[in-house]
Amino acid sequence: MEAPRSARLEDGLNKRIVPWLRGRGWLPQIVAYTGYGSKEFARVLGRVVMHNPAKSEDLDPVGTLEEAQRGWRSFVATPVPMIPVTVRVGDAEVTTLTDRGGYIDVVVRHHNLAPGWTEAEISAPHAEPTTGRVNIISAANRIGVICDVDDTIMVTYLPRAVIAAWNTFVRHTTTRKPVPGMPELFTQLQRTHPGLPVIYLSTGAWGSVPTLQNFVETHGYPEGPFLMTDWGPTPTSAFRSGIEHKRTQLRRLAIEFPEMEWYLIGDDGQNDPYVYSELAREHPAHVRAIVIRQLNPVEQVLAHGTPMELRSRDPRQRREAYTPSISGPDGHALAAALRNLPEAQ
Repeated sequence: MEAPRSARLEDGLNKRIVPWLRGRGWLPQIVAYTGYGSKEFARVLGRVVMHNPAKSEDLDPVGTLEEAQRGWRSFVATPVPMIPVTVRVGDAEVTTLTDRGGYIDVVVRHHNLAPGWTEAEISAPHAEPTTGRVNIISAANRIGVICDVDDTIMVTYLPRAVIAAWNTFVRHTTTRKPVPGMPELFTQLQRTHPGLPVIYLSTGAWGSVPTLQNFVETHGYPEGPFLMTDWGPTPTSAFRSGIEHKRTQLRRLAIEFPEMEWYLIGDDGQNDPYVYSELAREHPAHVRAIVIRQLNPVEQVLAHGTPMELRSRDPRQRREAYTPSISGPDGHALAAALRNLPEAQ
């Protein structure tokens, strides 16, 4: 199957611009994202982009507050496709190639690491080696959280079509506000389930990760990997599917952690209720509870154009009967509902 014209154009542009930048003294730079794993594997995430070493600010570690607040640079960075990278985690080492967008998404096995936070070392030709944090989840942890970002833990009051651009280009981290009560909801879950792993699953762009990581840290949310998507065409489609991204990652996590039950936390402005209830039907043993923040009428309009929630995709109508499902306007209401839901504790 031939790739869409937009994908071919993007690939052709990258093939020309990377050598052009190299000729002007630019070098590859490795951007490490937070990963996760178990005693069996570690999933390491990152990206290789071009940067200008003549500009000292480009040499600052990606992920600092300053970098997060000028996230437009990471968003418009030129990717380095098909460059060899070496990833080392514990006792294991893997060499692979970045994909057509410069991304690294590699599974490393036989690392022999104990549970807890560790670091993966990533290196590539002509690039400074870097490290990324990886959470090796203990087999003793049978409960975890998979959580959406925009309108779930962070207030946006923006149309969904422009949220990713706004997160990346415009707003400083210090101006973003958490959804009321959501940090406290996570505190309650962590108190009930010590060692609770958290994974943030969003349809936002990878370029916004430094900003979102700083937001999470600033407002007391748990540290965890972000599973994002990339804007632009794919080898098989001119547009990326947000719902398919979430569906794929949820199914992958269900397979990677066969003994884990997840709290699936999202909002009712788009597809979270539908995708979560779909997983509950397909893998009921993996869903501890579906937790949905109800948007107010203004947020509903911005999310999908009408002031009403998308009831046809309400998990209370489509979920399996034995999957707990709660909803509320903010974290305070959701935390109270969880406390009153014995099977979800």
